[in-house]
Amino acid sequence: MEIGSFTFLSSEDFSFNNNYNSDFSWFLDMETGFNGNTKKRGRKDFEESLVSEKSGFGDILSSILMLDEEAKQEQYQWVTNSDQDRAFFQANYKGNVQEMNGYFENQFSEMNQLDNSSNKRARKAGSPAAAATVSAGSDNVGPSKSGSGSGQQRRLWVKDRSKDWWTKCNHPDFPDEEFKRAFRMSKATFNMVCEELEPAVMKKNTMLRDAIPVRQRVAVCIWRLATGEPLRMVSKRFGLGISTCHKLVLEVCAAIKTVLMPKFVQWPDESKIKSIKQAFESAAGIPNVGGSMYTTHVPIIAPKVSVAAYFNKKHTERNQKNSYSITLQGVVDQTGAFTDICIGWPGSMSDDQILEKSAFHQRATRGHLKDVCVVGNKGYPLMDWVLVPYSHQNLTWAQHAFNEKIGEIEKVAKEAFARLKGRWSCLQKRTEVKLQELPIVLGACCVLHNICEMRNEVMDPELKFELFDDEVIPDNNIRSMASAQARDHIAHNLLHHGLGGR
Repeated sequence: MEIGSFTFLSSEDFSFNNNYNSDFSWFLDMETGFNGNTKKRGRKDFEESLVSEKSGFGDILSSILMLDEEAKQEQYQWVTNSDQDRAFFQANYKGNVQEMNGYFENQFSEMNQLDNSSNKRARKAGSPAAAATVSAGSDNVGPSKSGSGSGQQRRLWVKDRSKDWWTKCNHPDFPDEEFKRAFRMSKATFNMVCEELEPAVMKKNTMLRDAIPVRQRVAVCIWRLATGEPLRMVSKRFGLGISTCHKLVLEVCAAIKTVLMPKFVQWPDESKIKSIKQAFESAAGIPNVGGSMYTTHVPIIAPKVSVAAYFNKKHTERNQKNSYSITLQGVVDQTGAFTDICIGWPGSMSDDQILEKSAFHQRATRGHLKDVCVVGNKGYPLMDWVLVPYSHQNLTWAQHAFNEKIGEIEKVAKEAFARLKGRWSCLQKRTEVKLQELPIVLGACCVLHNICEMRNEVMDPELKFELFDDEVIPDNNIRSMASAQARDHIAHNLLHHGLGGR
């Protein structure tokens, strides 16, 4: 780019300096004295000399007036020359500015033509290859502008993260045993879950980035639930941002609740409840048992609001460390699959209080459980549709036999919850999930547990987990005298028919 040079004044234009030097010499003579005396005289001596030399006063005055007139003329000439020089400089500056503006206008017009032509070619191509100048990003993306006049499109800056581990797991040749160890389910079950969730979690590609594939989205959620690792470890494994991983976990869990929960967690119909009754009766000899019920506590970080409501007193007394939790109540069938769940009540509530707050209790009191009862531990009250063991001391032979048999049914639910917590390790420790979002995560774990149970996914023995939930006997543990008489009758039949053991 060329820049025009300015024209400066020549030495002739400043010729007035010579005259100025001559005038300055005259004033110097005035100071040294007109008589040629080089010694400086005072004001008083000068006045005395003027008075004494009256004859030369008129000549001196006339000379001063002439010199004053000449000085005014020279000053006027200097001002005139300065105005001419200023006008010359302004004209030269305006010309240079116009030349530079014309140059930049030409440059910008060329850049616009290049951009328009490249955009037309990209629209005509209509394929991802036409947008090759746009790099796909997972997250942490920021735009950067191309240089002026380069004609390049905008590019995206993407943080480089390694996806080697997930690429290796997603390969068809990856061993199924290692895949199951990482995701707590076989490849076939994982593929089935992805197919079911694909319409709900799939995202479309954009011009700025390619969407995360469905399999990777589901894998992020399942691996997080299975291992309970912090989000920074999930980010490292799958090559995604921490905030992206957190968002994916919640999105997939919400999709599991919306899409899969109605299919895999539901109260059985009449034909199914009949088979459940037969299975429990053949195993324990107790008739009309439609499920086994249990309540567990999931540890959480102490909330900022209503902290006392989530304080787990029994667990704190046993471990000598403050513990906060939310509860998960579930009813399972003979295989250990959930048929009803109630999630989210504070950890300070007892099992009977949680049962009274649940929707299952409301359905039962309205008469929806006909000739069906569920078996619970000593933490539940005895009701028309809830069968619990004897909790007082000095049991009779019949009562002792009844407790042994009903304990076998209780064990089904307790082992199911142990497998639930063992398979999904996020339920064993406090997580980074917010309290209001935690019920969705727990519901997703229950749905995935049912899928694994129904597909006969054998859990690794190393993942075995021991439950340590405390049973608190309610103050009013017998809510119906008819149910107490029915329990005594069952205990009597078990003993006299040889089904109660020794």
